[in-house]
Amino acid sequence: MRLDDHPTVLKVRASATSQEREEPLNTTWLKELCKKAGADDVGFVSIERPEIADQKADILSILPETKTLISIVSRMNRDAVRTATRSIANHEFHETYTSVNETARHIVKELEAIGIPAVNAVAAFPMEVQDFPGKSWPVSHKPIAEAAGMGKIGFHRNVIHPKFGNFILLDTILIGAAVTDDTKPLDYNPCVECKLCVAACPVEAIGPDGSFNFSACYSHNYREFLGGFLDWTEQVADAKDKHDYREKVSDGEVVSMWQSLSFKPSYKAAYCISVCPAGEDVISPYLEDRVGFAERHVKPLQQTAETIYVLPNSDAETLVPSRFPAKTVKQVRWNVGAKDIFSYLFNITLTFQRRKAGDLNATYHLRLTGDMPLEATITIAQRRIEIEFGLTGDPDLVIEATSEAWMGAFEQGFELESALKTGDIKLEGPFDLFHRLADCFPTYGDIN
Repeated sequence: MRLDDHPTVLKVRASATSQEREEPLNTTWLKELCKKAGADDVGFVSIERPEIADQKADILSILPETKTLISIVSRMNRDAVRTATRSIANHEFHETYTSVNETARHIVKELEAIGIPAVNAVAAFPMEVQDFPGKSWPVSHKPIAEAAGMGKIGFHRNVIHPKFGNFILLDTILIGAAVTDDTKPLDYNPCVECKLCVAACPVEAIGPDGSFNFSACYSHNYREFLGGFLDWTEQVADAKDKHDYREKVSDGEVVSMWQSLSFKPSYKAAYCISVCPAGEDVISPYLEDRVGFAERHVKPLQQTAETIYVLPNSDAETLVPSRFPAKTVKQVRWNVGAKDIFSYLFNITLTFQRRKAGDLNATYHLRLTGDMPLEATITIAQRRIEIEFGLTGDPDLVIEATSEAWMGAFEQGFELESALKTGDIKLEGPFDLFHRLADCFPTYGDIN
């Protein structure tokens, strides 16, 4: 039988759905489709919008036909998220993840049925873990949601929906069709900057000045994701016997890790979401009684007796005992590996400790030699760090080192004097600035 005479070929060629769609989809019709599928809110963003230009290449690598992004919002049940009982809060997160993905899958199925290419970009964390610690997610849902008018990033780095507040989860669908009308970003931010998220966070990952300590949040809240799991496996491997292992890891921690592996990974906190009062459906109790709102939703989280996972020599290690006496600090290792000098420099921006930096105000010129020569400028000022490739400004200290020496320079037990004698590291400027730099980071310990 000739291919042209095959029954499947004849049916497809006769089908209207096989014809390329030229006209854009009606936005009202598409929005209704999404709502019927279970979306609590939905917005549409053209692939050509400047707000998502930095994602365009990644999006097209997933679905080259992409013309429009559908931003899906699924609402969580607030009181379940607010409870200090983490099993209940985590169950709400996981059930909403399932719900929003099922909604997206249904929408994709309906669009494919009428011949429109569509892909659910999946609401989950993490995803492309083989790329970790680089970008380990194919699509960034938050900026797409902002562009689609589904909310704005609040003080706590979560998207706040104008109606539902931050009690939402997001998903994105890529479709190979234009729409009649994009939805536009909000012209205001629902965040009221109450800073209750700062008060509730057990590791002060969110600073009062708006700074964000990635390593503090990652080490505790995501303890049973990625890096925390790597740390646990190393503890198993390093243990001399079962008694040594049980001295390092409590029975409760073992069971908790088993639960995350057997069911779904559990967040240790996410308190910043729990206490947020923003959003039209959420804010009334806060407006009526701000003190009472904090007593009801923030104080129980502050007083919860729990283990807080911190990096040695970190801001959180110092902060937790003074702010939250009911909580117990436990040191853990930093397990976001650096594959090369570029990822290493990125890594130190993740582990920078603003409180440890104190009043340090200095510019460092870094010249790396060896197989991967590189020049970079490290600037620390006002408790913030900035790294630029190339040498800029007037340095307070010039550091010349082999890449290997630099990547080991902050490790515990590193001897600066020895490295200076061998020539692996050379310094031009006050030596104490090198020590001050090292003190800005956790896990690496003191330099002898």
